[in-house]
Amino acid sequence: MNEPLYSLAERFISYIQLEKRYSGHTCTAYRNDLFQFIDYVTLSYSSMPVEDLTHVMIRSWLSRLMEDAMTAKSVNRKISTLKSFFKYCLRQGLIKQSPMIKVIAPKISRRLPGYIEEKGMRAIEDNVSPVSVTSLHIFADDFEGATHRLIFEIFYQTGIRLSELISLLEFRVDKSNLSIKVMGKGGKERIIPISAELSAQISSYMDQKRSNLEEFEGGVLLVHPHSGQRLYPKYVYLTVRKYLTEHQITTLKKKSPHILRHTFATHLANNGADLNAIKELLGHSSLAATQVYTHNTIEQLKKVYKQAHPKA
Repeated sequence: MNEPLYSLAERFISYIQLEKRYSGHTCTAYRNDLFQFIDYVTLSYSSMPVEDLTHVMIRSWLSRLMEDAMTAKSVNRKISTLKSFFKYCLRQGLIKQSPMIKVIAPKISRRLPGYIEEKGMRAIEDNVSPVSVTSLHIFADDFEGATHRLIFEIFYQTGIRLSELISLLEFRVDKSNLSIKVMGKGGKERIIPISAELSAQISSYMDQKRSNLEEFEGGVLLVHPHSGQRLYPKYVYLTVRKYLTEHQITTLKKKSPHILRHTFATHLANNGADLNAIKELLGHSSLAATQVYTHNTIEQLKKVYKQAHPKA
């Protein structure tokens, strides 16, 4: 008896969650994409086994999405989901060939990632607002301020992702070797070097945590300054957005933690760091994802040229 598509989709989600160790956010996105596709197929073509699904049905669904003004980037994400799903079905012997081989992804224009100028990051490091005539401190002189400042420092000095920051554990900070061990996407570990100054800041924060909180979640490096619980994504997002907006650190419309990751990579590239080294530090699986930072480097060179050359 053929397994219903919804049941097969759930089995696939369990596979990527338990065996591939995808994050909960990614698994939810995959599940939503798959169920949206299955809903369309069921309504348009009636229920059918997975081996009867064709590239024509998939193209029809994608066309419908684009007619509904879905962006090419979002459509490509759904294509990626279907590719993974049919690859799983192929390995399970449920189909003989993936229908995705005849599906072409729409081209998307690659936007350059936004980043903060070095003078803006220097203001954060110096804890002084760049727009205040009275040298108003950006971060308060208390445990909450220390938490917020360390969030910024770790983001900028290591380039780690939001999910990696909130899951960073104390024992993964190696003070003797000046490095941190980060658990990245797919459960892949990588070691990132840190400065002696950042190591000292982390040590100071850990001492403040123990003196300011009676109880806190053990093992986790960064905790909520009031509850002592592990930081949650929205808290970090709103914290970063608040400081970047209030102190006019950047004029970019998007003021998220990812901007600090882009800033880390762009500043490395602008100062001559090898692209492969940046790739390893960011935890990218392929060099293609890192190459976008060379474009920012070129823009920086153009800026220098226009400012310095008499014929520019």
